[in-house]
Amino acid sequence: MGMLTIGAFAKASRLSPKALRLYDELGLLPPARVDAVTGYRLYAPEQLDRARLVAWLRRLGMPLARIQRVCALDADPAAQEIRTFWAQVEADTAARRDLATFLVDHLSRKESAMPPTAPLEIRYAALSDRGLVRESNQDTAYAGAGLLAVADGYGSQGAPASAAAVDVFKRLETDGIPAGSLLDVLEDAVEEARRAVHGVAGTSVGTGSPDDGVGTTLTAMLWTGSQLALVHIGDSRVYLLREGELHRITHDHTLVQSMVDDGRLDPEEAASHPQRSLLVRALGPGADVTPDLRLHDPRPGDRYLLCSDGLSAVAPTGEIHRILSGVAEPERAVRALVALANDSGGPDNVSCVVADVVEVRG
Repeated sequence: MGMLTIGAFAKASRLSPKALRLYDELGLLPPARVDAVTGYRLYAPEQLDRARLVAWLRRLGMPLARIQRVCALDADPAAQEIRTFWAQVEADTAARRDLATFLVDHLSRKESAMPPTAPLEIRYAALSDRGLVRESNQDTAYAGAGLLAVADGYGSQGAPASAAAVDVFKRLETDGIPAGSLLDVLEDAVEEARRAVHGVAGTSVGTGSPDDGVGTTLTAMLWTGSQLALVHIGDSRVYLLREGELHRITHDHTLVQSMVDDGRLDPEEAASHPQRSLLVRALGPGADVTPDLRLHDPRPGDRYLLCSDGLSAVAPTGEIHRILSGVAEPERAVRALVALANDSGGPDNVSCVVADVVEVRG
């Protein structure tokens, strides 16, 4: 087969002549030859494989600059690059889906004037412990009638950083939330918590920091009277025990978890990875502070556990399930969970909040 005109090549590659001219200008898919007299672009048949790859990657929504990188790679690295790109697309889509669900639930709740079938409340307990290895406790755990929160501080001022973040949300419990303003209130609270942590770290927001290693995770659930609004940044976790089954309802914002998400690590490898605690989102200078936001409809009998990674990183999930299922009172449950972490070596601070959803007795 001889050289193909731009029209024939466009038809064979499923790329428009306009797109081909653009890709030529960008150096992504230059023609094999340009006729010196007519200026017509002529393409070689062996360029079709690359052109078709470009077409498929554009259908994936991949930016042109990234397509250039993929096309410059051998097959295996190119496949990995596509896998990484798509994992990020899925993560971004999941975040937008969560926000869309939050908005739909929130607006639907505003439209409906019907009260819940039975008034609910939470019974709760919180406990934080230094563990067996660390010299101090940088965690903060809090449980109240309107707020459940765990923050895991790090750096030289980790303890005041975690306390500052939780204190911001404690004010929401006291002040209440204006009707229809939940999402705005949560967003403002995250921003205020970020500023509070920056203050602890000794920097103003948007500037460099003399102590960039200071920050904290934050995982909080705010009780609205009928729902629990989740705000999650970092690798502390929330578990839900419902009808005997334990569900994890947060996603770790760690480098290792992102490697699992894009297929570069197996979950089994992640558990022992030396960088498993390296955060990609946190409250602190230089960190991505984008929170996960969700609304949860609690049911009578539900039990929530909020914990720092001092528990989840060392204790088998089966043992956590056993304690949550078998220990009735929240106060005893948090003590048992802290003991479980310390019996597993206690290498880190450990914080637990256990909250039971119950019907209000008249």
